[in-house]
Amino acid sequence: MTENDLSYAIRGAAFKVYNELGPGLLESIYEAALKYELQQLGIRVESQLPIPVEYKEVRLELGFRLDLLVGEKVIVEIKSVETISPVHYKILLSYLRLANKKLGLLINFSSDNLAGDIKRIINGKL
Repeated sequence: MTENDLSYAIRGAAFKVYNELGPGLLESIYEAALKYELQQLGIRVESQLPIPVEYKEVRLELGFRLDLLVGEKVIVEIKSVETISPVHYKILLSYLRLANKKLGLLINFSSDNLAGDIKRIINGKL
């Protein structure tokens, strides 16, 4: 699947999860439910995948973890907050750069309007 195909599938799965669970739960619950929905579609999903950082030829194994890596191509960062802040975008942009991926989705499940709170970030650009 292409990044666009995966993005479409992720959005559809996110709406299923949101419609079933509603807003306001822990991020880990949405992560597990979204992973389940995507796996039901036959899509490979990895959760809490560590991302190493290289600094001056030294590999730093620190606490960066992707919420979800879908189809080995799309990073999904899940939030359950009142509003998305600029730092949430910066985190996803850093993940995209460090993992050398092209597309990321930032999804805020605590929104009253999920469609407006799924943000697509491509190659470090909003």
